[in-house]
Amino acid sequence: LTARVQALAGGDIMIALDQAVRDYLTLRRSLGFKIESYDHWLAGFVAHLESDGQRFITAAAALRWATQLGGSLTTKAKRLAAVRKFAEYVRTLDPRTEVPAPDLIPYRTERYRPRLYSPGDVRALLHAARQLRGFMSETYPAFVGLLAVTGMRAGEALCLDRHDFDGREGILLIRKAKFGKSRLVPLHKTTVAALLAYALKRDQAFPRPRSPAFFLSQAGTRLLRENVWQTFTCLRRRTGLLGPRGCRPRLHDLRHSFAVQTLIGWYRAGVDVEARLPILSTYLGHVNPSNTYWYLTATPELVGLAAQRLEHKLGGLP
Repeated sequence: LTARVQALAGGDIMIALDQAVRDYLTLRRSLGFKIESYDHWLAGFVAHLESDGQRFITAAAALRWATQLGGSLTTKAKRLAAVRKFAEYVRTLDPRTEVPAPDLIPYRTERYRPRLYSPGDVRALLHAARQLRGFMSETYPAFVGLLAVTGMRAGEALCLDRHDFDGREGILLIRKAKFGKSRLVPLHKTTVAALLAYALKRDQAFPRPRSPAFFLSQAGTRLLRENVWQTFTCLRRRTGLLGPRGCRPRLHDLRHSFAVQTLIGWYRAGVDVEARLPILSTYLGHVNPSNTYWYLTATPELVGLAAQRLEHKLGGLP
């Protein structure tokens, strides 16, 4: 830390900021934050300062960098927010640092409206996945199917190792998920059978795997996030699935669909949904049950069932 302050004071600003970026990202990730875009963004910002001959971070330079790149207003605001958090950290090392105001790029955060996949949609995706080449015709049906029936985050499934799946007990261990938390996910017997079948084919295809990952790529390595997103785009196009108001369906929408279908099932069964909601929240890995309430507004059918339940409790009162 002393060396960092001396470097800043002595003028070696780029060397100091490069190291400060690494230190800052290490600190944030140790606290459980998933900041995947920050590496690229902050490295680009430091390079921008260098090209402009800036000796320290200024609000004007941060705004200029955030807005000169392409993307939507929301994306530009997120870039600036990333720099603002970083500037707050650097200011503890160099008091000359200016922290950009949070309203320099005004925008309104809007929830992405999810595509709620029907059982038919999921079957279509799985059918398309089975048409992929090579071993991917085994991996992607198992991968997409697991997301559909558990509501797991795609990143959680990508991080699964072999020993995280207990086929005898029918449990998955999700390690170091969002905010660094881990949890156990009980599985239905049909899901266990499907994962065991995939694991058998995987081990036959790769008797000496290059990775401990549960889901393997064509090369026998862990699936890469970028390749998974590209493959899902291919599957979506093959099945002709469209999103609401032209929005592209996402892999993450399988999580939304699982949550909504679970809630719909509870309402139809007449159970106390409010009492069970913390169970669903825990299963999904939400830190706070309030995060799960977002799904209550995700579909008109769910809102209608909730309204019927309320009307019944009120006994027809005006």
